[in-house]
Amino acid sequence: MTPAPADPSPSTPHSAAPALAATMAAWAESTEKVPIASLRRFCESVLVRCGVSADDAALTADALVTADSCGVFTHGTKLLAGYVRRLEGGGIRATATPRVERDGPSWAIVDGGHALGQVSGAFAMRVAIDKARRTGIAYAGVKHGNHFGAIGYFPCLAAREGLIGIAVGNDIPSVVAPGARVAVTGTNPLAYAIPAGAHDPILLDMATSTVAGGKVYAARSLGKPIPADWLVDKEGQPTTNGHLYPDNAALAPAAGHKGYGIGLLAESLAGALSGASMMWQIGNWMWGAAETPTGHGAAFIAIDPATMTPDFQSRVDYLIDEVHRAPTAAGIDRVQVPGEREWQARRLAEQQGIPLPGDVRKPLAELATRLGLPVELPDQPTSPRSKARP
Repeated sequence: MTPAPADPSPSTPHSAAPALAATMAAWAESTEKVPIASLRRFCESVLVRCGVSADDAALTADALVTADSCGVFTHGTKLLAGYVRRLEGGGIRATATPRVERDGPSWAIVDGGHALGQVSGAFAMRVAIDKARRTGIAYAGVKHGNHFGAIGYFPCLAAREGLIGIAVGNDIPSVVAPGARVAVTGTNPLAYAIPAGAHDPILLDMATSTVAGGKVYAARSLGKPIPADWLVDKEGQPTTNGHLYPDNAALAPAAGHKGYGIGLLAESLAGALSGASMMWQIGNWMWGAAETPTGHGAAFIAIDPATMTPDFQSRVDYLIDEVHRAPTAAGIDRVQVPGEREWQARRLAEQQGIPLPGDVRKPLAELATRLGLPVELPDQPTSPRSKARP
């Protein structure tokens, strides 16, 4: 592994470092929208500087920037600095290659090799897709993984090819169980993408807590209050004090016992079935020792509708159209299916650039300054497409 250089970068003259620092400080305070292409290139450059291959860097950058372009800023390029810390420390293995450890006609266990989570996640989703094309449905579990970012990215890889994609992941406990005073499960996300014909895929990406922990950090960073249903203190009572998290408060499960139950399902598929670390065995990717792998697990399921229902996509179109025809409440233009807001944000970002908030721009600017890799701003953002796809 090639570690990221110390500040200033050897490729950046000492005389240029102050100028770059000033430029990036101004960029961090700017509200100008950032073109998708430039943000993706910056992420790729950073990851390659850390010893990641060009292909793996491109894949990871695409996953991070896709999240930002869809308006999911807690799971986009804001994560990059944390990944760099672990790449430099060795907890993420820059040159690791995921591999199928063992498999059957419709299942596989993938050893992620402690590679970037996006790399092992995309590899496993591809394995599931390929097997599902032959058997109709397939499961691929990942062990020795890392933080997977926005897990909805992976089901979209299946939906892009006409398959239903489902993904779940596990994490170190940060969510209380009903009746508990301390964290019992992780935020353990669940995502699915369902391909349609005339419409964008139905896409859901959710934590099994009321909100992901990143939203608490974002609100705290931006000086915003948090709702009373996000956190539970050490006495098991709701709190609006975001500064208590994570040491003295835990996240509340989504819809109480329902989110708790789904979180355990995610742990069972992503951890118990895959052979990955579980519960408190998982390392804290944000605050844990950078040299220690986290051992995250994930599970990916692909279903090929063509093997069962040839007109599946037109039936999904009908489903979406029926939802759109539902009578609306006052002030609501149209009832939406999950993912519509994200696809709309994506198309707008392709046309105008991404409106990165300050809590995302600041760590990117600091990273750019340290590595001597400015966030370049080309004249034109990427051109829009007729149908949004990650």
